[in-house]
Amino acid sequence: MLSTLIWFPVLGAIAIAALPLRQSKLVALTMSGFVLLWTLWIAHQFDFTNPLLQRQEYLPWLEPLGLNYQLGIDGLSLPLLMLNSLLTWIAIYSSQEETERPRLFYSLILLVSGAVAGAFLAQNLLLFFLFYEVELVPFYLLISIWGGEKRNYAAMKFLLYTALSGALILVAFLGLVWLRGADSFAYEALMGQSLPLWIQIVLLSLVLVGFGIKIPLVPLHTWLPDTYVAASTPVAILLGGVLAKLGAYGIFRFGLGLFPDAWATLAPGLATWATVSVLYGATVAIAQKDIKRMVAYSSIGHMGYILLGGAALTALSLVGAITQMVAHGLILAILFHLVGVVEAKVGTRELDVLNGLMNPIRGLPMVSALLVLGGMASAGIPGLVGFVSEFLVFQGSYSVFPVQTLLCVVGTGLTAVYFVILLNRTCFGKLDNAIAYFPQVEWRERVPALILALTIFFLGIQPTWLVRWSESTAIEMVAATPTVTHSPIAQVSD
Repeated sequence: MLSTLIWFPVLGAIAIAALPLRQSKLVALTMSGFVLLWTLWIAHQFDFTNPLLQRQEYLPWLEPLGLNYQLGIDGLSLPLLMLNSLLTWIAIYSSQEETERPRLFYSLILLVSGAVAGAFLAQNLLLFFLFYEVELVPFYLLISIWGGEKRNYAAMKFLLYTALSGALILVAFLGLVWLRGADSFAYEALMGQSLPLWIQIVLLSLVLVGFGIKIPLVPLHTWLPDTYVAASTPVAILLGGVLAKLGAYGIFRFGLGLFPDAWATLAPGLATWATVSVLYGATVAIAQKDIKRMVAYSSIGHMGYILLGGAALTALSLVGAITQMVAHGLILAILFHLVGVVEAKVGTRELDVLNGLMNPIRGLPMVSALLVLGGMASAGIPGLVGFVSEFLVFQGSYSVFPVQTLLCVVGTGLTAVYFVILLNRTCFGKLDNAIAYFPQVEWRERVPALILALTIFFLGIQPTWLVRWSESTAIEMVAATPTVTHSPIAQVSD
């Protein structure tokens, strides 16, 4: 059942190469739609009261190397699998009808979907690493071939950073197995290891830096703005909505899960790292003139909330961190899609040029309204999914790291500042009568944003539909980790 999520997109990529050119998008939509429905069916049968792995699959592969085909799903991976399936379908649907080299384009997107699903499902460290690296080449090609200005530079920068990320992670995995004297890379066999604390800290540091590049966290973020801006809209949706979450997933699964003692020791530093990322992302976003670059920098800040929730390591904060992964993926996807529509219709992304798009007659009123909703969700307005995830993180983290949590709340206020700037300059004001004759936005172009908007609103009103999947797994992960040391202020308040 789980293997279908990996190999069905691969079969779809092969089918696209064999079928007529004009059917490429239809086949990709059909395949990704089936995977989305299959993921929802797995979620329907998932026992969210069980914190352990479910639907496990095992096949012997290269046993002398400790590499076997082991899959499983729990409350950490299931929400991200659903996000991956949904955003893959959204990315394919939102792609332009006249996309150049459509066979290659849609095949690469399906390969990315299958590789990311494999990484979320893998329960063998080497198997995870293989899937983690497989998505590198498709993303490089998607950026370098279908990207915008400076696409070759951005693609090469992405390739180099991601290759370094994989190298650090592989060194950590190999070091763990060799130092343990284990004969397998199976995840469950390596949990609860008893290495000296200083060795755990060294290996955990490699994992944190490796996955920190993928998220990315400051100062490992310099590839992100160039890559997100250069990527086409569908690829930017997958980069920010899915790929960054793979980094956060890796930190929790292989950092927290394999090195709990070292995690508890480094937790104060991780909380501070998260705070720096939140404040840096928010303040730099305020200074941007390109709305796509502004959204890209906002992503850095919002991913910091995930690390803060994991660092505090209370059940509430960890549930909030997992929820924030999904919430941020949905919000970033709708923002990138709407920015792409604005650029396609108006011909620019510059704040100094855009104005008055909310005009009901000659503007882009529905696009502007949805952009307002996306900005409100990103700023954590109650009633939308962004508020739910951030509130859980802050509520769960305050008792452990009050100073860092309060500074991250300030970051939320700064988020509201730069989105007010974006919306005020883009949506409101008076249109220039000389240039305000924009092409009409077709319903086909509105569908992805409407689906995402409804999902953001529904999960904001009914957060239990999202939170319940990860609650039992989060409680189990917290129980398996030593108590995180409180900051002095928190100890006084206790």
